[in-house]
Amino acid sequence: MLYLLSTFSSVNALTPTCCLELPHYTTLKATASTTKTLLRPTPLKMVSAEVSSALQGLESANAADKPARYSSLLQAIITSSSPDNLADDLNAYTTSLLDDSLGVVTLRPLLGAFVDQYRKIKDTDVKVEVGEQVIGLLKQKGVGQFEEHDTQIKEILADAHEENNDFIKSAQTLQSITLDSTQKALTNDEKAKVWIRIVRCYLEEDDPTSAFTHLNKVKTVIRSVQDKELNLMFQLSQARIYDSQRAFLDAAQAYHSLSLEGEVDEEERLQALSSAIVCAVLAPAGPLRGKMLAKLYKDERANQVEEFGILEKMYLDRVLSAAEIKAFGDKLQPHHLARTADGSTVLDKAVLEHNLLGASKLYNNISIDQLGELLGIDADKAEDYAAKMLEQGRLGGYIDQIDRLIFFEGEGSGQRKTGHAERVMGKELRKWDANVQGLAEEVEKVTTMIQNQHPVSVESE
Repeated sequence: MLYLLSTFSSVNALTPTCCLELPHYTTLKATASTTKTLLRPTPLKMVSAEVSSALQGLESANAADKPARYSSLLQAIITSSSPDNLADDLNAYTTSLLDDSLGVVTLRPLLGAFVDQYRKIKDTDVKVEVGEQVIGLLKQKGVGQFEEHDTQIKEILADAHEENNDFIKSAQTLQSITLDSTQKALTNDEKAKVWIRIVRCYLEEDDPTSAFTHLNKVKTVIRSVQDKELNLMFQLSQARIYDSQRAFLDAAQAYHSLSLEGEVDEEERLQALSSAIVCAVLAPAGPLRGKMLAKLYKDERANQVEEFGILEKMYLDRVLSAAEIKAFGDKLQPHHLARTADGSTVLDKAVLEHNLLGASKLYNNISIDQLGELLGIDADKAEDYAAKMLEQGRLGGYIDQIDRLIFFEGEGSGQRKTGHAERVMGKELRKWDANVQGLAEEVEKVTTMIQNQHPVSVESE
């Protein structure tokens, strides 16, 4: 079973290169063995005396001895440095290592050993400080030759940012990875893994705009992605973005599709179904929402979630009470209660439109003033809502502004109207005639039944 909704940190991915602020550099005199000017960070004040002494000894050591001495020093730092000195000791170590004249072949295993030790550090603040320093140094040296180590360090750094609940920095770290690497061709699964993780980081920070940008990148490769978990993560991310952008019908459909996936844990499938119901309730009232409500209401699992009560009333076009609305609103997320242009919340607007649609099932026509009283708003606002729903095809009928009456004519077409309502002249009169004809037929049926039960015999003359 896959756990998708509750455990963000379980989603691992390749971690990108990152452009971070480098420490202040100053020009130092060249050593006796070279005339080239080297750039080195300003010495750190908290570096322990033992590490400082060891690094000074390494500068004058024989080149053949340096790899072994660097390995020993790294082990000594990890095992002996105090928590207060660990970050500065490691920063001093990596600065010396990457500033040394060691060849690429010699340096790669030393960097590999450092990555292994760096991964085991438990203090996330140390990981962040050291990781940012090393990334900057590798960028200065040229990432291309050490791309694998650079990626691993950034993966660990992104995890540390997430543990500190700093998802923006984690996304920025992941975002700068070079996916079109010249050293290694990444598969579509690997690219999608990076982009989906970036999307989820931005969603954790309620930034659907940035998340949507990277979701579009996933869409370019998702059809060829083989990893089932990645496909499910894509569906979940897409649903959350639709939800955040208030595209509630699309979100309801995406959540419901996710709730039907057998690979997802049962509890989380119910949670996805619950989210689908919430989004369907908040969607604009009309034929499309009606179809979505019907699909959810007929789902045999619907009665297992606490939103079933309001789903049933919505599906049956019943008018909702203030107490029911408040109880439902207490469980919603902040963006579900955001204010719209007219000052009402998303929930208020959804419920008002639903009650207006419910009123159309109860009345053939109603005065605008009475409709306002029924909806609990002023008459002008009621007329405005009704006019918009009629124009957008979400409500069938027309408004007589002279007599201040609203006439309801069955279901909305779902199509936006571009002009006056295409009403058939004499429709009300034909409706009246049909009712009279129906009544006459029923009377005829009753008289026939009476005659059959109580026949009247006619005596012949």
